[in-house]
Amino acid sequence: MTAIDHLGIAVAKLEEALPFWRDALGLELVAIEVVASEKVRVAILRPKGDAHAARVELLEPTAPDSPIAKHLEKRGPGIHHVAMKVDDIAARMAALAAVGKPAMDSAPRVGAGGCMVTFLHPKSTGGVLLELSQPPAGGAHH
Repeated sequence: MTAIDHLGIAVAKLEEALPFWRDALGLELVAIEVVASEKVRVAILRPKGDAHAARVELLEPTAPDSPIAKHLEKRGPGIHHVAMKVDDIAARMAALAAVGKPAMDSAPRVGAGGCMVTFLHPKSTGGVLLELSQPPAGGAHH
């Protein structure tokens, strides 16, 4: 693992959450995209002028059965997950499985910004939903 990639924050509506993160805190809104496979709309923010800093991803559900909608129902808005940047997600998944900490997915999947991602269940990480995130080849990552 090379760095914290981003913090995923569950929100009911991006338009209501953005003014705090963008205007009050001064983060730069990099992009808003829909990740259809996860039933989520994502606003990606980062510190102005620092393309390599950890990001904040605001996560709005696009369907009532999405993981973010379920999180909001159970826990309300707030931190959903912490994402760690990895260089080789398949190798990291294999190493974690070898020590009894398998990912929730059998193979990485495409997430926001074209990253390959997988998650580790909070039961195996001390209570934190942990995402592993490998930026796409060529650096198209936000």
